[in-house]
Amino acid sequence: MLRPVPHLAQALNATPTLPHPLDACPAHGCMPYSLAAFFQKKSCTRRFVARLTAKSHCLAAISLTPAWGGLLSLAAFLRAHPRPGAGTNQITTMQNVQDYIQKNKDRFLQELFDLLRIPSVSAKPEHKEDVWRCAEAVAESLRKAGCDKVEVCPTSYVKNGETKEGYPIVYGEKIVDPALPTVLVYGHYDVQPPEPLELWESPPFEPTIRKTPIHPQGAIFARGACDDKGQTYMHVKAFEAMVACNYLPTNIKFCIEGEEEVGSPSFRPWVEANKEKLACDVVLCSDTSIIANDVPSITTGVRGLAYLEVKVTGPNRDLHSGVYGGGVANPINVLATMISKLIDEKTGKITIPGFYDDVLEATPEERQAMAKAPFDLEAWKKDLGIDDVFGEEGYTVPERITIRPSLDCNGIWGGYTGEGSKTVLPSWAKAKISMRLVPHQRSEKVYELFENYFRSLAPRSVKVDVTRMHGGEPGVTPIDTPEYKAAHMAMATTFGKEPIPKREGGYIPIVSLFKDVLDVDSILMGFGLNSDDIHSPNEHYGLFNFYKGIETIPYYYKYYAELKNK
Repeated sequence: MLRPVPHLAQALNATPTLPHPLDACPAHGCMPYSLAAFFQKKSCTRRFVARLTAKSHCLAAISLTPAWGGLLSLAAFLRAHPRPGAGTNQITTMQNVQDYIQKNKDRFLQELFDLLRIPSVSAKPEHKEDVWRCAEAVAESLRKAGCDKVEVCPTSYVKNGETKEGYPIVYGEKIVDPALPTVLVYGHYDVQPPEPLELWESPPFEPTIRKTPIHPQGAIFARGACDDKGQTYMHVKAFEAMVACNYLPTNIKFCIEGEEEVGSPSFRPWVEANKEKLACDVVLCSDTSIIANDVPSITTGVRGLAYLEVKVTGPNRDLHSGVYGGGVANPINVLATMISKLIDEKTGKITIPGFYDDVLEATPEERQAMAKAPFDLEAWKKDLGIDDVFGEEGYTVPERITIRPSLDCNGIWGGYTGEGSKTVLPSWAKAKISMRLVPHQRSEKVYELFENYFRSLAPRSVKVDVTRMHGGEPGVTPIDTPEYKAAHMAMATTFGKEPIPKREGGYIPIVSLFKDVLDVDSILMGFGLNSDDIHSPNEHYGLFNFYKGIETIPYYYKYYAELKNK
């Protein structure tokens, strides 16, 4: 316990060789991430007391308890008695961080605009230099924000026995103290192709701000604004604010990749080869959405993905439809018929035998919890411009798009698709098909089930080829851990209301990957909206959401450090 000690603060300041504890840890030289945390560390405390007692007799009345309550009281005393000449503004608080964010928000936005102007389309080889240029830009932003170590890491992967060059992963770190928790921030700087360009109201790589009914304060319109440059950059700027204000309660690492939009072929090999570099206590990612700007939410589960391309081949060349039509199977007609048989039009169920065998059914309690999230079906249909919905019988729309698997044809082509007419009976037709998976389904098994069934649907008049593109497993994050609770507390603080845990229909491969390789959970604390048109023309991200993310992220570190220290 701490007994009254006269002139304790003066004694501290009368010792020129002894750093004031508000400056740094005298034992390790680390920055004052948290005075309370400093005094909770027994090694620091013992050395601190030894040095103090050697310099002054004022601490003779201090006795240490097993809980170190005396020194925690000392911490409180020192906060109230800073060194002479030092104003209270020298003691970093969360308010300092928030003030810094407010003072620099215009600059943050302009820096994001610079990043959005880089067309880092990983799916198109002609943008290879742009992707690399974007990686370097991200690396430079981490250096300026305060990372002590930044690397642009080359990657590679093996496909069909051949080693191929991948796009770089940007790694950065700031290690405050190895004894503190470490948060690994994941994001991606690559973006989807912008096509069809004619549907954009403004050029996709010339960011502009326009107001919308959902974003009355304005939204950033550009490819990557929400997915995922805007959301990743929130973390960079929140980190900058914390570094600038000497408020880092944890160690922070960054892992920002450039292949997420093409299935991350290089990512797993790189992560497996760099387990020590990436060692952490939790992964923090903002590549998801909230329910609404006035209804915060945290994603606790994501669906997996099995993505493939199918090809149906008929005659050995394109034929004249007038000469051969009616006598030769048309691959486009056949393919369309085969695809139509993959889903039962009455029940909405996928017809692939064995497809549902491994599906984890949501409990009645889970479905009841999901039903608490606001959802306006009529507004949803109006926003999409549809008169009715379709999906698996027995489930609501929010359930169909989150906790149930789905199958969609993402594109189909063949024959002549140019201007004017050409009466051709095509030699082949192709389609891209994706299947969204839920917990306990595995992409490898689903690939096999699909291929076997799809081939069985084909008539003898055609040949079928199935090519696996990319896929990954579904993931679920527990909500009873300090990692999740910190996100819950952070959002509750900045939004002023409790966030709702929810499942997401999209695919985020890092959830299962980091769990498999690093044995850590991923906290999906995103700030986008499902109406932000990611992957579509006119992608956008609200200014409210961008700034709210930057304001919220520092609170995550604050609460996480506190919860881990309990």
